[in-house]
Parts: sequence; structure tokens; C-alpha cells
Amino acid sequence: MEIYNLKDRPEFIREIAILEHNEWGEPDSSIDEFEKNIDKKICSLKSKMESSNFCKLILVNENELIGFISIFPTDGDERTDLTPWYATMYVKEKYRGNGYSKILNDAIIREARARGYKKLYLKSDLKNYYEQFGAIFMEDLKCGEKLYYINIDE
Repeated sequence: MEIYNLKDRPEFIREIAILEHNEWGEPDSSIDEFEKNIDKKICSLKSKMESSNFCKLILVNENELIGFISIFPTDGDERTDLTPWYATMYVKEKYRGNGYSKILNDAIIREARARGYKKLYLKSDLKNYYEQFGAIFMEDLKCGEKLYYINIDE
């Protein structure tokens, strides 16, 4: 089991684009629309990978993607005054319940620390999930989401 930066393993970019679209994107009305949206997502990921304030780490086992996690400069429009953001933690459904989210969390914290970040912000509507990774509640956001932060130096 290894953690990689997506820019070092670009062969996973399409699979990640599909997983992200299926998890967080709007439903498509046709295959053509789906493919168009995936192509746009791939272009977006490729352009973001060149930015110094973006990172997507992937967890791979024997050349199979298990999951991923990111650092974004912003995440949505609720609190654009805060940066950087802990985002897109995702573990494939068949691998859930095996501690892989902890591996991804620890990897993104190490990455944030290496970049000199003091805090990461995150938003979620999951109840009592990110607290297990040290997330501290800040405030309620719209649509039932909550805003948290994680201290990097702790």
C-alpha cells in the first residue's frame, strides 16, 4: 500500500474524475453529457495539479486505486476567507471500514505540515466522523454542513 501524489501517477486521473463526478457531481442526462463532464473534470484536475496550493494524494495497492484526498485553496463559496481546505476524502465503497481513511488523513496532514500550513479547514455533513481525525467544530454552514478545522502542529 503506497501513497502517491496524483501528478506522479497520472494514469489514475480518469478513474478519479469519474469517482468524484459520481460522488459529488450532478446526474447526467446522457452518456455524451457524462463523457463531456468527465473530460472537463480531467482538464480541471490537470490544470490544478500544476498549482502550488493544490494537492491530491492517492492510496494505491498493487496498482489499484483505493482512495484519495486533497488540499484545495478554497472549497465552495461559504468561507472564501479561509485557506487551505482539506477536501475530497474518498475511499472506494468495497474498501471502506478498513482504516484507509485514517491512512489518507495522516498522509494529507503530513503534506500540509511539509507545506508549512498551520491549519486545514473542512466542511462536511457527516456526523461525528472528522472529529476522529482531530477536526474541531467552528460553525454551522448552509444545507446542514458544518465547518471544522484541523491543527497541523498537534
